[in-house]
Amino acid sequence: MSKYYVVSSDILPDVLEKVIEARNLLQSGKVKRISEAVKAVGVSRGTYYKYKDAVFSFNDETSRRRAVITMIISQQAGSLSKVLNLVASKNGNILAINQTIPINGIHTLSLTLDITDMDVTIDVFLHLLSNLDVIDKVDLVAVE
Repeated sequence: MSKYYVVSSDILPDVLEKVIEARNLLQSGKVKRISEAVKAVGVSRGTYYKYKDAVFSFNDETSRRRAVITMIISQQAGSLSKVLNLVASKNGNILAINQTIPINGIHTLSLTLDITDMDVTIDVFLHLLSNLDVIDKVDLVAVE
């Protein structure tokens, strides 16, 4: 099993950053071939092939925390608004919403949230959700 480390680019050889630049050029479509990418950044094809699958840039998007929460919510005017207002009041960011059509006065709501900046723990947030009068059941599906 491979081990991974996050290290400052200051201590790494410049060639590793150039390999990432070449890969970014290819992925963005700015160049069509590997030979063009390596020429643009100043590394050899051999160096690119040696490191292309071993070095990755670290960015804020990959360090974000996400949670998927499902709930059974009653069909009342403003019920979804109450849930979304709670998310906003705790500094959560909604990435995706999936809601079923109401059957027998209830429906299922699934939220995918960015919880990186939330000012409460996920457990406290789930408790707050379950205390809303429009929520019958709350389940945490996943957290990363």
